[in-house]
Amino acid sequence: MDEIRGGRSAKKYPYFEEETSVEVVNARMGADIDPRLREIMGVIVKHLHAAVKEIEPTHEEWLKAIQFLTEVGQTCTEWRQEFILLSDTLGVSMLVDAINHRRPSGATENTILGPFYVPEAPRYEHGTNICLDHKGEPTVVRGRVLDTAGNPVAGALIDVWQTNDDGFYDIQQKGVQPDWNLRGVFTSDQEGAYWFRSVKPRYYPIPDDGPVGKMLAALGRHPNRPAHIHFIVTAPGYDPVITHIFTPDCEYLSEDAVFGVKETLIADLQKIEDPKEVSRLGMTAPCWLINWDFTLSAKAPSA
Repeated sequence: MDEIRGGRSAKKYPYFEEETSVEVVNARMGADIDPRLREIMGVIVKHLHAAVKEIEPTHEEWLKAIQFLTEVGQTCTEWRQEFILLSDTLGVSMLVDAINHRRPSGATENTILGPFYVPEAPRYEHGTNICLDHKGEPTVVRGRVLDTAGNPVAGALIDVWQTNDDGFYDIQQKGVQPDWNLRGVFTSDQEGAYWFRSVKPRYYPIPDDGPVGKMLAALGRHPNRPAHIHFIVTAPGYDPVITHIFTPDCEYLSEDAVFGVKETLIADLQKIEDPKEVSRLGMTAPCWLINWDFTLSAKAPSA
C-alpha cells in the first residue's frame, strides 16, 4: 500500500505520471501524520483521481468545477450553509447518517439534520402552540417516547422545528417571522407522553437561488422537500434521534431533493372535525392530528 504509507515511498514515486498519479500524490504524506487522516486522504485521492481519469475533463470543464465550488463557499453566511445543501442534494449527508446510525429493528430511524436547526429553543409546557405567526392549518402532534422494549422514557427532550405556512424557517425571514416561530423543546412525562400544537407542515424548496440550485436545474431536478416536521429526541442512556416525520399526502414524498424520506417516517395524519374531539384536543376549530411515538435504542457500552 505505497500510496498511503508515506515516508520512504516518496522516493519510489518522485515525479508525476498519469499512470501512477495516486501513488505519487499519496507518497508525499509525512510518516508521522494522524493514521486516520492518512487513511481518509489516501482514499479520497484514489477515488478523485479515478473519477478524473474516467471523465477526462477538459481544462475548461475543470475550471467550471472549481468556479462552482468557489461560488458554493462564497454563498455561505451565518444563516446559510451552501456546502450542507450540496452534500444533502448529492445524497452524501443521508449516506453518512445511515452509516453512523445503524439501529436495532424497531428503533426510530434517523434522517438528516438540515441547515436550519437552532439550538437552545424555548422550553414549553405540553400543549403549547409553537406557531407564533398564526398562519396555516391548526395541528396537534402527540405521542410517547419509548425504549425498544416498549417501556416509557420519562424526561426525554423533544426538540422540534418546522417551516411556517409560507415554506420558510424563522431564521430565513428575520424581521418577518417572530423569533423562535415554530420551534420549541418539550419534555416527556412519566408515561413518556408529549404533545404540542402547531400547524400542518407543507412542502417547500430548499434555497435554490445559489450554485446548488443552478446545479439542480442543470440536472433536471426540482428543489422541493416534502412536508415534514424536524425532531431531535434525547434522553440519558439512549442514542439521540435526529429525524423528521412526513405527512402522507405530500406529492413530493418520493422525490425529496435531499433524499431524507424513509418509509418508516411517514406519519398518520387525521382530519378532526367532530366538535367534541376538537375541544378535547384543546382546539377551537377543525384541526389535523398526528400521532407519533419515538422509539429510542440504548447507547452501546463504552469501550
